Amino acid sequence: MMKTLDTLSFGTTAKIEDVQANPTLRRRLFDLGFVPGSAITPLYTGVFGDPTAYSIRGTTIALRSIDATKIYLQ
Repeated sequence: MMKTLDTLSFGTTAKIEDVQANPTLRRRLFDLGFVPGSAITPLYTGVFGDPTAYSIRGTTIALRSIDATKIYLQ
């Protein structure tokens, strides 16, 4: 069973293996840099636990947990 981005511990870095989302969301995530092979690290979360900010490809991007469940890690 592959690990998803929403389960990655804060401060831990992993590489993206696959993005399994509908075509529109998949394209949006690819445009933001969530592509296979990219290293990603969760930094912090919002006050109510969602969204979570991630460091990816030299930038910080916030992502909702429902979308993070569609990103699989190596």
